[in-house]
Amino acid sequence: MSTTGANADPLAALGSLPGVAESVESVRKAVDRVYGHRVMRRRSTEITSEAALRGARGSAALSGADWGLEEVRRRTDFGGDGESHVMGAALRLTAEAGQLLSIWRQSPLRVLARLHLVAAASQGDEVGRPRQAGEKVDEPLIELPLPSAAEVSGRLEGLSELIIAGGSAPALVTAAVVHGELLALRPFTSHNGLVARTAERIVLVGSGLDPKSVCPAEVGHAELGRATYLAALDGYASGTPEGMAAWIAHCGRAVGLGARESTAVCEALQRGAA
Repeated sequence: MSTTGANADPLAALGSLPGVAESVESVRKAVDRVYGHRVMRRRSTEITSEAALRGARGSAALSGADWGLEEVRRRTDFGGDGESHVMGAALRLTAEAGQLLSIWRQSPLRVLARLHLVAAASQGDEVGRPRQAGEKVDEPLIELPLPSAAEVSGRLEGLSELIIAGGSAPALVTAAVVHGELLALRPFTSHNGLVARTAERIVLVGSGLDPKSVCPAEVGHAELGRATYLAALDGYASGTPEGMAAWIAHCGRAVGLGARESTAVCEALQRGAA
């Protein structure tokens, strides 16, 4: 995403793209339905915990570890093979996200570095910092052209400036841009998808749209499917108004599906079935 030009608030400008206002309104209604459920008034902590687990499972599925929810729930060992490591990283990131909300608006690049450190769970020189020239990226499920390290640095700085400056853009728009930009850039040598989806969650929670983190967009992204996810990402990477609007709408649908998931959890708890 270009962050230069005459418009002082390019994120807000995206809110005027065709269909985006409708997506924003649809998301707001979906979120309001969850927060208005009678179970949320009494058992919101349980809903938050369940949403975190389901969100981590969804994010891991998009990064190649498509496990059943009950398997994620019962497993305690997330070392060893590649899928286990991905699932463990997703769970760690979900737990870490809530600790970083107060830092995000002041230092988003610091938060992103921390997220990569948590996901990688190693002490390699490439961990916890943007990749440097010549370093390879392990992100096989995303096949977009890989920007250079210099381009990554410049665009990350631009994204950081927009977040710190704030503005009038709806939370959905900001979250979608953060998510899309990180996927397009793949600024780290690994775990970029997991980091991008966690950053989206941080924006949605920190903005006040979903303050209790009960509308896991990761669930929706996984439900919509990897092919749809990647096709929408292609639209974001194109930089065209139509492509950007389609990506924002896709993210809106994902949040709406996450809200629906937690509504179902509320109803199950109400029936005494969960």
